[in-house]
Order: sequence, then C-alpha cells, then structure tokens
Amino acid sequence: MQAKQLIVKAGNHNRENCPLGTILQIPPAQKVNSVWLQEKSSNQVVPVQWERNKEKLHLCWILDNLTAGETKEYQVAISEKEKEPGKGIRLLPVDDQRVEIWTGDELFTTYHFGPEVVRPFLYPLIGPGGKHLTRPLARKQDKDMDHHHHRSFWVAYGDVNGVDNWLEGEEGGKTLHRIFEALKEGPIFAQLCAKGDWVSPAGKKILEEQRVLKFYNLSDCRIIDMELALKATQGEVKFGDTKEGGVASLRVMPSMEVKNGGKIENSYGGINEAETWGKRAHWCDYSGQVEGESVGITLFDHPDNFRYPTWWHVRDYGLMTANPFALSYYTGDPNNRGDYLLPQGEELQFYFRLYIHRGDASVGKVGERYHDYINPPEVEVH
Repeated sequence: MQAKQLIVKAGNHNRENCPLGTILQIPPAQKVNSVWLQEKSSNQVVPVQWERNKEKLHLCWILDNLTAGETKEYQVAISEKEKEPGKGIRLLPVDDQRVEIWTGDELFTTYHFGPEVVRPFLYPLIGPGGKHLTRPLARKQDKDMDHHHHRSFWVAYGDVNGVDNWLEGEEGGKTLHRIFEALKEGPIFAQLCAKGDWVSPAGKKILEEQRVLKFYNLSDCRIIDMELALKATQGEVKFGDTKEGGVASLRVMPSMEVKNGGKIENSYGGINEAETWGKRAHWCDYSGQVEGESVGITLFDHPDNFRYPTWWHVRDYGLMTANPFALSYYTGDPNNRGDYLLPQGEELQFYFRLYIHRGDASVGKVGERYHDYINPPEVEVH
C-alpha cells in the first residue's frame, strides 16, 4: 500500500460542502484497485471518488468545513486490494427518454432527452427538505401557464443562423439527443455526457452540442456543474442579438416569484428585475417560499466563459437565464450589437454551476460558495 499526504489550504474564504479534486502522479506499473482518504486530525475516513488515466490518478471528495486561513491534512492510501467504493449518488435509466439521478434513497433530478422532447432538460430540481424548486412542466392544454417552453433547467437560444431554438412549435428549431458518451456514478458524484444536434424546423443540422452534467452527493444543499460545448460542424454559426434565449436557463416555482414574495439578487447586490435584468453579474440568485420553507437557487458564471461576467435575462415572473448576446436589448441601442459569428470547426465553451440552498442568497452564503467554484482551496501533494 502506497501513501501520500495532502494539505488543503482554505485560503481567504470559509469553505462548506466544497467539491474538491486533485491529481496524483503514479508509476505506470502501480496497480490501483482502491483508494482511501483519511483526515489526519480525526482519523476519520473520508469518501473519495477516483479514476485512473495512465500515470495520473484523479481524486474527488467533499471538503465539509474549513475556516478561512486554516489548513486540513489528509493521508491518501493507494492499495492493490479491491474495495467497494459505494454509490452515494446514482444514475438510473428509466426508459429511452429519462435518466434519474438519486442521492441515497432520494430523487435529486431527472434528465429528459427522448424523441418527444424538443430539447433536453432537467426536471424536477429537488433541494433541501425535498422541496421542488422549478415550475411543473407545461402541457398544451395548460392555458393558464405562460411560456410553455420554460422547462425547469435547460439550454436554448432564439437566433442561431436565423433559427429559433428557444420557442416550441412547428416553426421552431430543436435539440436532438444523439448518444450518451459517458454515464458515471460513485460516492461523490454522478456524471452524464450527452451529445446532440441543434437542427432547423426542417431537420437540417446547424451545430453539435456536448453537455456534461456533474451531480454532487451533498445533504443540506445541491450542486450541479455543467460544461457546454457548441461546435460549428456544418459551417459558420451566427448567434444573433436577441433576448429570447439563454445558455443556461431556469424557471422557478410560482411560489418563488417576486409577486409572491420571492427575491432576485445578483453579485452586485441588485434586487429583483428592475436592478438585475440586462445587467452583468458573476452570479444571480432566485429565492422564495416553497411549501412554507425558504429556499433558493443560484447560477454561477465562470471566468472562462464568453463575455464574462455574463448579462442576465431575469424576470420577476420566475425566469432566470444567462444570455451574453442580447446587447442591443440591454443597452437600448440598436447599433450596439451582441451578435457572434462562430467559425467553421470551432466551438464555444461554457461552464456554469447551479447551487440549490436554504434561505436567500445571504442565508445560503452564495458569495462564499461562488469562491468555492472560481477560487477553490489549494491542494498540496507531499
């Protein structure tokens, strides 16, 4: 059994429920059948998820709590003996249209992708206390529901080479699921990697999408990381200037809407639509009451994203979406265009974290959790 020491430095921020990873270099001949992680001060065994890639061993675990400025030490033991790592978070294919994500014996969310789906989405999003944070799915007969195309947590855009892949209907585009390139599960996270095509109403392919969703095994909050790549495989692709769209989009429960006592807040302290719509921000949060409990949901933008920090198309009626293209709408200047031309063969990559928490942005410590995402703790390997 080979052992290594890890030292985690919190840095300038308090850390709670922080997904953490590092890479160990190992000899090519080293056999790895199990990996153990033990906290030095308490001798407590910490669940760890690992994957080997040639001479690199990728580790992932959850840093439960660490005060700013402090450190925590772990011992990593690499063994040739097999040990069942457990599956704290699982992927359960239900049929040819759905994959459920479970944390223990609780449903977290479901990925919908079948042939009857206009574009893939996650629904429901279930947070602390088993509360559903996104609006029930609209049906054609639901005349009292606005914006039927707002489907929980989804990716869409309203002007892609002139095709509307935001609205639903015969005149709209679609995102067709093709294959799952990977489905992983384990004690720390589950991950799915899906490939699909954005197509015109006539079925003509416009671009390829790769969507990677990572779901973490947490108890008092929920985290989903999304990596999105849009590749121009059929010629150049123009993303037109329109507010009708969002690279990452949410529609919250009606009880969370501002008119029902909910609150929108962004990283600059802007409150509700009047102070957040069309504004740039590093994150945006929507919070409110669900069945008598205060809960919230945040989208984190990443520094590597196109036009970071992004602009937000966020409404008091429950919509929150990151849209970096609609500059003429945000500024009120028709000459200030946000169009973007993606050359043939190249791709636009986006990274977002979705954070579900108790309370509003303050109670959920959203500002601190954002630094877990963009300024994670430093990990030293000895």
